[in-house]
Amino acid sequence: MNIQAPVSTIMTTKLLTVSPKDTLQEVKDIFDNNKIHHVPVVKYKNLLGIISKTDLLHFVKGFSKNNYDEIINTTRLKNYLAEDIMTTGIAKLDSDSKISTALKVFKENLFHAIPIMEDNEIVGIITTYDIIKALDETTVPS
Repeated sequence: MNIQAPVSTIMTTKLLTVSPKDTLQEVKDIFDNNKIHHVPVVKYKNLLGIISKTDLLHFVKGFSKNNYDEIINTTRLKNYLAEDIMTTGIAKLDSDSKISTALKVFKENLFHAIPIMEDNEIVGIITTYDIIKALDETTVPS
């Protein structure tokens, strides 16, 4: 993998997003039905925040010890919104930013996804998984 290549060469472009007014049940359904760990929160293609699977798990943590707790948990997921738990003030990169820049951002922070922007609209996301996958695809078997 050429770390001087633009992030657009390895970023994910088929994004699953939610609006800030979508319920956490809708967010949970996205995580449950797709192999992803980050969901951008957007309004009219403008990025407002991001929700990680960990954010959602922290929200529901401790609320499923028995059937009664399961009912409470379901009610909470249906009544809280994406905007209630989304992370704001997140790092963003342009699609022509270098992969090396993304690596530095990941190294210096505790998150694993960076939204990719063009003209203030989200066009993709790069994750630590995308980088691992690109590295794996460029390794020559011995």
